[in-house]
Amino acid sequence: MVCLDIADSALILANSDAGMMPICLYRLFPDVKKFSVQGNSSMASINTNASAMTALQSLRQTNKAMEKVQTAISTGFRVAEAKDNAAYWSIATTMRSDNAAMSTVQDALGLGSGSIDVASTAIEAAIKVGTKIKTKLIAASQPGVDKEKVQAEITELQAQLEAIATSASFTGDNWLSVDSRTSTGYNATKSIVSSFTRDNSGITIGTTDINITKLSLYDANPAASVIGTGTNPSTIADGIIDTLRTSKSGNTTSSVATIDISVLTDSDTDLAIIADYADIVDLAITDMIAAASTLGAVSSRIDLQTDFISNLMDAIDRGIGQLVDADMNKASVKLQALQVQQQLGIQALSIANGNSQNILSLFRN
Repeated sequence: MVCLDIADSALILANSDAGMMPICLYRLFPDVKKFSVQGNSSMASINTNASAMTALQSLRQTNKAMEKVQTAISTGFRVAEAKDNAAYWSIATTMRSDNAAMSTVQDALGLGSGSIDVASTAIEAAIKVGTKIKTKLIAASQPGVDKEKVQAEITELQAQLEAIATSASFTGDNWLSVDSRTSTGYNATKSIVSSFTRDNSGITIGTTDINITKLSLYDANPAASVIGTGTNPSTIADGIIDTLRTSKSGNTTSSVATIDISVLTDSDTDLAIIADYADIVDLAITDMIAAASTLGAVSSRIDLQTDFISNLMDAIDRGIGQLVDADMNKASVKLQALQVQQQLGIQALSIANGNSQNILSLFRN
């Protein structure tokens, strides 16, 4: 209701509906000299619709917020781009990059574990064959045993040892049958990438190093086989099977690969040589057991590191999720609220746009 106070006249009350302009009373009452309007006296304009502008601005903000929520729901991220949150996006992107690097470390550990498993399996098989050679030599030390026939069996077992070492190759890398000549690019240290770390100074790639000098069964380096005479021959760069060894008695020098009893007899001297051969084989078996133990320890460490890397990657993924993942429960509730706001905004804009039509009523007869 609008109250009009008319000078020198009676008090006149004129009603107007919401959104309608007050009735222009001076046309209805020409004798009226002056009047004042108490209430909403905002100007009505056909050029500027302030109500529509306010409603439109509110609707735009609602649509923008709704688009952001819909993006979060469709992508699963509340921070999908740098513009969403530059700091969180930078941290998450760096952590994702580091996680990808650690995934490569996992692959490297898998390859290293494969090489170790192949070498370990081969050495364990070689130990069994070496044990058979030792038992054949012990049997040959019995007078009356045909040494030549026993040697035929030993020769086959020696060939089997070489076959085991030669076939123990993984991804083209053989740790048991090597050639230590520098011209072949030989490196006695095998490195397995096992860690990736980042600090203020940059990144660091860690490795697990294995020296195969005492693991290899055969060494094709001819220079390494030229060993001096005497009771203490050199074993530098030779493999476990083809290295020259001196028996505990100090009377016999040989390698497991070159043992030959085919020409020996039942004389005390020859039987002593056979006993020395058995001792040499036993020394080689001891070295192979030590090599297998070394590989087993490294394999256990690699398994532990592999589990740790896997758990660490999961932890980093969880950390990234806390930074950039969208809370779907919260997003769903917010989307419903924004949908209601959008509908109300459209309705408010429709009402505001309709106000301009009300001006026409002022000019109707």
